[in-house]
Amino acid sequence: MNHADVVIVGSGVMGAATAYWLTHLQPSLRVTLVESDTRYEKASSSLSASSIRQQFTCPVNIRLSQFGIAFLREAEQHLGLPDHPVALGLQEPGYLYLAQPEQTAALHTAHQIQKQAGADVALLGPDELRQCYPWLNVDDVALGSLGLSGEGWFDGPALHQAFLKKAMAQGVQRLHDRVVGLDQTGTQISAVRLASGGSLPCGQVVNAAGPWAGEVAAMAGVQLPIEAARRTVFVLSCPEPLPQCPLLIDPSGWWLRPEGRYLISGAEPTQTEHGLPLEPDWAEWNDEQWASLAHRIPALAALRVERAWAGYYEMNTFDHNAVIGPHPKLGNLYFINGFSGHGMQHAAGAGLALAEWMLLGQAKTIAVQELGFERLAQNRPLRELAVIG
Repeated sequence: MNHADVVIVGSGVMGAATAYWLTHLQPSLRVTLVESDTRYEKASSSLSASSIRQQFTCPVNIRLSQFGIAFLREAEQHLGLPDHPVALGLQEPGYLYLAQPEQTAALHTAHQIQKQAGADVALLGPDELRQCYPWLNVDDVALGSLGLSGEGWFDGPALHQAFLKKAMAQGVQRLHDRVVGLDQTGTQISAVRLASGGSLPCGQVVNAAGPWAGEVAAMAGVQLPIEAARRTVFVLSCPEPLPQCPLLIDPSGWWLRPEGRYLISGAEPTQTEHGLPLEPDWAEWNDEQWASLAHRIPALAALRVERAWAGYYEMNTFDHNAVIGPHPKLGNLYFINGFSGHGMQHAAGAGLALAEWMLLGQAKTIAVQELGFERLAQNRPLRELAVIG
C-alpha cells in the first residue's frame, strides 16, 4: 500500500464505524485502518458494558442515541453479510435513575431536556416504582426516571466486528502496525509513520485511537485532553430473579444490569490515575458496596461475585463529551474521540457524522457541530452531566 485516501488510526468501534460509513457513502475511497492490537484485547470495544440510553443532559448526545437505537434495531440490514449475519441480542428494558430528595431537582431538569429532545422517558414516584419493581427498595427514594423505550443493552463486541467485517467487505484495508508519527507539510498531514518502518502517504487522517487518542494527537503537536480511565465491572449471581430489571443507577453512584443469567455492576473508581493497568480493582468491592446493593435490592444480600474485568473509558477530561470533526488548523486531521463511557452506543451515529463531515464538509444526518474541536481551543466546555461511573 503506497497511498491511502484516508488513514484511520485505530480500528476499534469508532474507527470501524467511520471506515464503514466512508466506503458506504463513497465506495471508490481507499481507506486503511492501522491497528496494533488486532485481537482487541485492550480495546474499549471488547471490554465495554455495551448499553444505550436516551437519558443525557446534552441534546446532541440524545440525537446520537436516537440514531444509535434505530441502527441497532436494523443492524442486520446495514451490516449483515452472507457469511456473517449480525446478532446483537438487543434488549430494551430501559435505564432507571433513582434520586433521593436532594437529587430530584437535577432529575427534573434532565427530564425536561430529554422530553424536549424527543426522548421517551417518564418520572415515577415511589409507589409507581414499587408497583413496577416489587424487588426494589425505594423507601429512601423520592423519584425515578425510566426510559420507556430506546434504552437497554446489546452485544458490543458483535457490533464492532460487524462494522469491521462490513467495512473490509467494502474494500477497507486493515494494516497490522502501529502509528508512531505524523508527517506534516504546511498545514496538512502528509503521511503516517509506522512502527514497522516507512510511512504511508494519505489524503486525510482520522484519530480513532480511543484511550490513546491524546498520544496520537501529540504526534501532530495537538493537545487533546483524553485519558485512559480504568473502570472495573463485577459479574454477580443472584439467587432470586429480578423481573423486568432495567439498567439501574443508584443515588450512591453504582450501576447494575442483567447479563444473561448474571448481573453486572460497576461504581465510581477508587483510583483515578491515568492509564492504570487493565486489571480489576478488587478494592472497589467491599462490605460497604455489598451493603449498598443489598439495601437497594434485598435479594442481593445473598449474591456471589463470580468474576470481574476492567476496561478503559476514553475520558475527555475537558467536559466529558466527544470530540468529532476536523482540527481547525490541520484541516485534514479529524477526530472521533473522548466519548467518556458512552462510545459504543454512539458509534453508528458518530461514524456517520464524521464521514459526512469529511466527504461533504459538514455533518448532515445528525447535527454534531457543537462537538467540534473548536470548543477545546476556545475553552468553551459543553458539559455532559449524566456520566455514569
